[in-house]
Formats: sequence, C-alpha cells, structure tokens
Amino acid sequence: MPLSPPAPTDARNGDHPHATVADTMVATLRASGVRRVYGLPGDALDGFTDAIRRHGEVAWEHVRHEESAAFAAAGEAAMTGELAVCAAGCGPGGVRLVNGLFDASRSGVPVLAITAQIPRAEIGGGYVQETHSQELFRECSVYAELVSVPEQLPRVLEIAMRHSLERRGVAVVVVPGEVFRHRAGDAARVRAIRPAAALVRPDDASLLAAADLLNAGTRVTILAGAGCRGAHDELVALAERLKAPIVHTLRGKEWVEHDNPYDVGMTGPLGFASGYRAMEHCDVLLMLGTDFPYRPFLPEGARIIQVDRRGERIGRRAAADVPLVGTVKDTIDALLPRLVGGRDAAHLDQMVQHYRVARERCDREAAARHQADGPIHPRALTAAIDRVAAYDAVLLPDAGTPTLWAARRLTMNGRRRLIGPFHHGAMASAVPQALGVQAAHPGRQVVALAGDGGLGLLLGELLTLGERQLPVKVVVYNDGASGSVASFAAIARAIGLHAVRIDHAADLDSGLRAAFDAPGPALVEVVTARQEPSFPPHGSRGILSGYGDEVVDVAPTTLAQLAAEGTPELDRRGGVS
Repeated sequence: MPLSPPAPTDARNGDHPHATVADTMVATLRASGVRRVYGLPGDALDGFTDAIRRHGEVAWEHVRHEESAAFAAAGEAAMTGELAVCAAGCGPGGVRLVNGLFDASRSGVPVLAITAQIPRAEIGGGYVQETHSQELFRECSVYAELVSVPEQLPRVLEIAMRHSLERRGVAVVVVPGEVFRHRAGDAARVRAIRPAAALVRPDDASLLAAADLLNAGTRVTILAGAGCRGAHDELVALAERLKAPIVHTLRGKEWVEHDNPYDVGMTGPLGFASGYRAMEHCDVLLMLGTDFPYRPFLPEGARIIQVDRRGERIGRRAAADVPLVGTVKDTIDALLPRLVGGRDAAHLDQMVQHYRVARERCDREAAARHQADGPIHPRALTAAIDRVAAYDAVLLPDAGTPTLWAARRLTMNGRRRLIGPFHHGAMASAVPQALGVQAAHPGRQVVALAGDGGLGLLLGELLTLGERQLPVKVVVYNDGASGSVASFAAIARAIGLHAVRIDHAADLDSGLRAAFDAPGPALVEVVTARQEPSFPPHGSRGILSGYGDEVVDVAPTTLAQLAAEGTPELDRRGGVS
C-alpha cells in the first residue's frame, strides 16, 4: 500500500480529516495523561516520531540505548503509578527493550512499549531485521499485539493501555512502519484511557475465616510487601490490634518501614535475622501484598493467610490456608472490625527487642571495623548517602552491592522513594530509571546508586544527562570487580558534568554534599572495598552478617533459646545471625 502524504500541522488532535494513524495514537496518549515517550528513533518509527513532533505537547525523550528507554519508562511508572511509554524501531531496536520491559513486568508497573515492524508485505519472508516483537515480549507482557491493518488503531492501542493500567504490567503494540503514516480516516477517534476506580476486597465468608484464624493465633506475624503502598496507617492499626511484629520485604521497605513501631526488619538473603525469626516462631503468618520469592525463608509450621489483588499469585510460594483476593487497604478495612483486641504482646515485644539489638550490634561491628584509610566500605558510602540526601529524595540503587546496602542502610521516612530492579535483578538500571524519574519530577532530588559494572554497560546515558541537563546525581560504587574504566569521574568531567573521585572516607560527606548541591547533573565516583561474597547462595537460608562480607547460616532456634538469650545469637565467626 503506498504511503499517505504527510499530515498537515493542524492534525494534532488526531481526528482531523487528514490525520495519520500516528497522529491519532499520539493524541490518545496525550488525552490519557502521557507527557513523554522515551526512545531511540529509527526509519520504521519515523511516522510516529514525526507525529510527536507535530503534536508538540508530548515530549520525545531521547536516550542512547533502547534498553535505557524501557528502564526510564519503568522508573517513571514506578514513581507516578501512571502509564509510561517507550518506543523503538523494528528488529534490533525493539529487541533491546527487553531488559527494561522485564523489569517493569516483574515490578508490576504500567508501561506501554510501541515498536515498529518491517513492511507488512515482507512479514514472514525473512526480510532484513524481521523479528516478531509481539511474540518476543509475550513472557513479560500482559498484552502484545501486531497491528496488521490501519483500521485496528486506535482500538488496539486503547486495549493495550487498558491492560497495562488495570493489570499493572507491560503492554506491547507492534506497528509496521507504513501503517503509522496511513490516514486514520473513519478510524480516527481520541479517547482518554484512565484506570478505573474500584473497591476490591474479599467476600464476607473469606473474611470471617481469616478473622477466626487470626483470633485463635497466639503468635501472629505480618509479612508486608509492595502491595502495602497507600495502606501504611491501616497496616500499623492492624499490627496494634494483633500485637504482631511486621516483617517487610525489599520492595515493601519504602511503604512499611517508616513511622512503624512494629517493624522488625527485612527478611530474605539481604535481611536481618530478626525478620527471619519473627516468621520462624509465629503460629499464623499474614502475608499482605507480597509475592516474596524466597521459599526457604517462609515458616514451615505456621498457618498462612495471604492477601493479594491478583489471586493467581496466592499460594505459589507457600500453601495458603485462607486466600484473600483484594487490595491491602480495602481488605484491612473490612477485616479489622472482626478482630479481637487485648492480646498478649510477648511475641511482639521479643521480636522488636531482637531487631533493636541486631541493629545496634551491626552498628558497633561496623564502627569497630571502619578504617579511615584504604578503600571505603560500601556500607559506609551508603550511610553517607543516607545522611546527605534530601528528606524527599528518590533513591535508585543498581543491582548487586548498591541494592544490598540500600536495603540495610537507607532510611525511609514516608517521603523518600526507593526504586530499583529488586525482582528482575538487572544490572545498569539505576541511571536510566533516574532519567525517567527526573523527567517526570524535575524539581525533586534524584540519586542513582550505580555499580561500576552497571554504569559501564549504559555509559552513554551520561551524555544524555549532560545534553539535557537533568540534575540526576550519580554515585558510583567502584570496586574494580567488573574491569571497568579507570576513572568514571574523568569521563564525566570531559562531557561537562560536575564530577569528583573520592578515595578516603573522611571526604565522603563533603564530596557528596558538593555534588548534590551543584546545579545540573553530577557524578561522584567512590573507590570501595570489594566484597566476597556479595550475596548468600541461592536456595539457602543464609543471610549476610552485620558487616555484609560473611554469610551466616540461619539455623532453627527455639523460643526458649531466644527467651534465654534475649539477644541475637552469634555464629562462630562473630557475625550477627
């Protein structure tokens, strides 16, 4: 089919008689609240990028690598909770979105990916750059579809957006290049696609079963995840009624940890033994909004109640005695009046004390081992970031060492945000996700905690920061383990960024403060000590010691042992277990 002539400049609303399919797509995105599209242009995508140019109210956020575009969209979506969009050309360009889209999928954030396709007449013939993106991204998407004829748009786009928003995941729309330029004609229409408000809670019989089990329990523990977003006060009220310690997951940290007298730390390989013990010794475990993946850390003898808005997730880590489908907030509101008060607080008091002593011992151990000279321990670097960063900073750790110490040393206060690849575990996410967060919130302090290996993978995005003068602050944990470049600070200075290299712990606070206060983007490269091992073995119940460079096996303990000790037990190497 021959290409349609370019649309006139007054086709920005998408329903002009001469508007193209791409014009209608862009107008639909704009009407639905989308303000930017992250991507890297390509020939097959030209019809779409040209429509963005003509429209004028949706920004094209140029990046140096398509993977960065997907990560940036994932970062924006995680920050705002609203739909974010990335775009790429056909073949190799679209393929490179994959890591960021998997991260968005595993994090449960709404991202729409628009990818181009080769000419329709060539599909199926092994044409240059032919890939089938709708199949490639099937595993990481809630919706993926190829547009075969112009008449499918904007309906397919609307369906994709609705899937992404309602199911909190990735939607993919694949469009052959010539379809973008086709006149929309009778198919032209613009509708605003917004998430539908809903009250989602379990039925009364299920709530009664959960209440009966909780009322009969004498040692209830709560495991709280990212699904507790927006339900902090309800969660604390529930813990008070149940006299239950609250264990949080890594993704739940920012929503659960702050202003919470019932918090006993994180569990899992990066957590504290107090979190593990609080679940080990409970008789009822209440899982709220979490798909916690580490099965060895879940209790073996406890009865389990699990609350999740997506019912298919319930019971896939440990069998649920009472499954409850609903949001955490709505479910707690319905459950709380059914729970009896006046409970014994012995279980709660013991686990809170266990957590307090564990934190104090970790701090003492770190202070005793701190050295003013030599490579800086990443624990000390993260603690310095925590001191210097703004009260409402957005903190984005890369996978690996930055995530480990962010989990343990960054303080959440209800205003700060913590965003990272906590489920997918991809390297190189910190800087591109920071791009998305900063673009959506230009006045907010955004700090990327980047590993040297991760930053090296997408080093070109430093050029993006400099070119657009996005005031992202990049802190590089450089332990040399990835064979990285000799000096990231020198590279950053060469492209016009404020940059400093820190070799001594005494310079941490002043160096970070100067960079955080500098206008525009800045990079702080810190020479850190190499840690071995960085993480406990997969499938084990090992956790990291207080200083994070030793793995401690969390052997089962009895309540009598805990009561007799009153403090965290020590393994033979002296690490907090």
